[in-house]
Amino acid sequence: MFKNKKGQLAIGGIILVVVALIVGLGFSKQETIASIDGEKITKDELYDVLVGQYGATELSALIDNKIIEMEADKEKITVSDKEIDEEYNSYVDSYGGEEALSAALKQSGVSEGDLKLEIENYLKLEKLLEPRIEITGEELQTYFDENKESFDELEQVEASHILVEDEATATEVAEKLAAGGDFAELAAEYSTDTANAASGGDLGYFGNGDMVEEFENTAFSMEVGAISDPVKTEYGFHIIKVTDKKEAKEAVFEEHKEKINEILFNEKIQSEYTTWLAEKKEEYTIKNTLE
Repeated sequence: MFKNKKGQLAIGGIILVVVALIVGLGFSKQETIASIDGEKITKDELYDVLVGQYGATELSALIDNKIIEMEADKEKITVSDKEIDEEYNSYVDSYGGEEALSAALKQSGVSEGDLKLEIENYLKLEKLLEPRIEITGEELQTYFDENKESFDELEQVEASHILVEDEATATEVAEKLAAGGDFAELAAEYSTDTANAASGGDLGYFGNGDMVEEFENTAFSMEVGAISDPVKTEYGFHIIKVTDKKEAKEAVFEEHKEKINEILFNEKIQSEYTTWLAEKKEEYTIKNTLE
């Protein structure tokens, strides 16, 4: 199934695989697979529901995928394990880490292997369509001019924090820091922010509007290397350590050409795919019993 690069998971064929398992085990469709007070639910009933709800859509997706595979074979297009892994890692990044991606896959009933097969098919499609897509320098410049603000870099602060529930505990931690205590160790021991306590309270870089006002005002006013007094917010009391700062920077076209080219390519591949697929379907004899 065609999908947006780095987009939402859209694994094709999963429902049909389930249907195939139901009817392909050599048992009668009338075999009971569940019952309620003796009232039976048969394989045939489940099959009819799955095919009725998902069959036509999923079969159509499988046909599209098969055309991509056949055309890639015809053009001797291959995708390496390295390319698949790089694209998979981009999914990991876009979902905020392995754990978040695994959770999304699990919720969708999709395995890592399923996703990698889908990635492989997309990369084949990309290589098939690339010769048909042209992006001019004028298009790159126009996109930059119209979206320049999104490429401008705002002022950012990199910081860590120790979050505790009450002022007494915050004062205790502050005193230990003043006596030479290690910030990361104290974060691991005291911080109630479980998302980053184990990593020394590291929050990474953030800009204006990313944090609550009291926290942000303090962090942006501090020097690099400084540690704040306890700061009260709606979440409790924070002790903040600023580890780095980045000044605001106006975007320069040349520095963003590659990124813009990728954005425009992914936009164009959507419309080009529809045209290409229609052309290819005219070349093949396709029999779809669910249409």
